[in-house]
Amino acid sequence: MAFKIVTSQCSQCGACEFVCPSGAVALKGENYVIDPRICTECDEFGTQQCAAACPMKETCVPA
Repeated sequence: MAFKIVTSQCSQCGACEFVCPSGAVALKGENYVIDPRICTECDEFGTQQCAAACPMKETCVPA
């Protein structure tokens, strides 16, 4: 299962985009989104990098 960004909570800071090892995070229009076809859930790290970098709690969550 991929992760998603809760757009209503997102501050649009872009921190998640720069730490995503699979390049699944992108700015689409005015919102950051995670492409579920590319998201690997950061299995190689043991923790989701988008969620760890996000300053807003519970914004990068399992889809």
